[in-house]
Amino acid sequence: MEQNTGEVFGTLADGTEVHIWSLANGGTRMKVLSWGGVVQSLEIPDRHGHHANVSAGFDTLEDYVARTPYFGALIGRYGNRIAEGRFTLDGKSHQLSVNDGDNSLHGGTQGFDKRVWDVEPFTKGPDVGLHLHYTSVDGEMGYPGTLKVKVTYTLTRNGDWRIDYQATTDKATVVNLTNHVYWNLGGEGTGTIEDHELRIAASRYTPTDPGLIPTGELAEVAGTPFDFREGKRVGRDIRAGHEQQVHAKGYDHNWVLDKGITAEPEHVATLRDPSSGRTLKISTVEPGLQFYSGNFLDGTLTGTGGHTYRQGDALCLETQHFPDSPNHPSFPSTVLRPGQTHRSTTIHSFGA
Repeated sequence: MEQNTGEVFGTLADGTEVHIWSLANGGTRMKVLSWGGVVQSLEIPDRHGHHANVSAGFDTLEDYVARTPYFGALIGRYGNRIAEGRFTLDGKSHQLSVNDGDNSLHGGTQGFDKRVWDVEPFTKGPDVGLHLHYTSVDGEMGYPGTLKVKVTYTLTRNGDWRIDYQATTDKATVVNLTNHVYWNLGGEGTGTIEDHELRIAASRYTPTDPGLIPTGELAEVAGTPFDFREGKRVGRDIRAGHEQQVHAKGYDHNWVLDKGITAEPEHVATLRDPSSGRTLKISTVEPGLQFYSGNFLDGTLTGTGGHTYRQGDALCLETQHFPDSPNHPSFPSTVLRPGQTHRSTTIHSFGA
């Protein structure tokens, strides 16, 4: 069980220092930046006990600032897409920052992934971790209300990585917080994730238009490339030519978890790399899971291991409420009001 007090990782153009913290517990090692709450690396052992970093990332602050693949970042105020960056709440229309064609993605041009968080290390019994704090002011990126956010990263005695999200507001707003780690259980930069085996406990998903905005339909996965209920190779059906895959250049969709919203985290997905034996099990209270197969990695980014990231060299499994929920009354609500506290928990459990 180890943690440090934070070392300087780099300095922003305005002179603000960005720090990096190292955590280790239960066989898992982790490095976290105050810039965007980024998980810069996450090392776990394989079946032979050999550690490898299984999270895509950069070596320098300059790369994180200049490039926007959201490697390892905390995402907010609203994870995923909002159509045309617009929604109406209590009869009032709000225009958000637009940064993905006509749409708003992951909070806009300066989302939570591009903010410096206050970080406080802690030890609690056999666990170590970090409390990350950020206050998003009223009107930031177009969102109403001053939102006070606290995110806790915990490494447990078993080596699990637990994320607890908490937020309060002084005006009615919308919120959807997640984390954007890019996984390759063979080790970052070691090549394709198409041989990874993935299981998702979801009978439905939310189809999208060509701009990757949900149509509002909850479609059955049965008989489609989107059926991961029994588990299969990520690459088995990735080029099946389904219209939805053409839109996304692979998988970049929200799966509607069978369990729905739950009071406590429940197991919803398992990822396994047959070559190393490493496994990742995800448990969450959230009703949705975004599976993104790294379709827009294009070989222009070089990671911590010195290798370039090509299409399909890493994947994301983001626990969440549904994309564009503020514009779909039938979707689970993402509205947060004064006096309420937004709470969400996701647990990543590792094995080999």
